[in-house]
Amino acid sequence: MDAALSEFSKWLAATSLSHTIQTVGWIIPALQTIHILSVAVVFSSAVLVDFRIWRLFERDVPLPQVTRRFLPTIWPVLLILLLTGSLLIIGEPRRSLLNATFYLKMALLVVAILLTAALQASIASSPAFWEKDQSRRTAGKVPAKILAKILAKILATASILVWCGILFAGRWIAYTQAG
Repeated sequence: MDAALSEFSKWLAATSLSHTIQTVGWIIPALQTIHILSVAVVFSSAVLVDFRIWRLFERDVPLPQVTRRFLPTIWPVLLILLLTGSLLIIGEPRRSLLNATFYLKMALLVVAILLTAALQASIASSPAFWEKDQSRRTAGKVPAKILAKILAKILATASILVWCGILFAGRWIAYTQAG
């Protein structure tokens, strides 16, 4: 597998698009800037929703309203990340394609996308469940609802940890390059 990736990286680095990205001085810094700003938008949107689940942010605003404000931003920005990330890979294929940290980042990204999509779908499918305030939620003492709230907090914590892992892995790529 490493040999195939190495050959693919060599081929990709020899393409005209890769050569252009490598030789035009402003392209890589511009792509990296757009990529980093996009990461900030996605990370902050996801984490603000996770903080709301933990009631650390916008306590008086119903969770469905918070998710309607922040989660839709994630999806188009993820497309920008895909585009800029792909162009950065084309410009420097060995840096990513032969780097285990890159694959860790991609695996964490898949998990983060699944967690975010599941949360968004859950809130969209039963907004009334999420809109009840704290006093009404605990007054009913419905075990299934309490368990769902605990699970939501566990998933919100996992989401924060996964998004942080993506940030760290993204930075580590520069320091764990292949030969």
